[in-house]
Amino acid sequence: MAIKSLDELKKLKTEALKRREVTQSTGRVQVIVPMGTPGIAAGARETLKAILELIETENLSDVIIRQTGSSGLDEWEPIMQVVIGDQPKVTYGKVSPERAKRIMKEHVMGGKVVTEFVVPQ
Repeated sequence: MAIKSLDELKKLKTEALKRREVTQSTGRVQVIVPMGTPGIAAGARETLKAILELIETENLSDVIIRQTGSSGLDEWEPIMQVVIGDQPKVTYGKVSPERAKRIMKEHVMGGKVVTEFVVPQ
């Protein structure tokens, strides 16, 4: 994509800073996506992209996205972990982009754990 004006460049910068803020601010909810080699191979990039898109479209300002290395649960990749306030961390496994959106809507926005995707402890 060729940038044709200073206004386009400013707009791109503003959008990039907004996306970066999601990963660096403090908020009520943390969403953690392991991005180790097993996760990436299983589709973690697409899952993370779906989460970021939903945060943007729903204008969620109290959600922090964190990326980590391998979770050690390779057979459950891609993994998504949700921490709301001081509640225990919930680990979801085999999270496709569609499942990630459902988890975001039901758990992060609605407060209800999606038990069918939870990794057994």
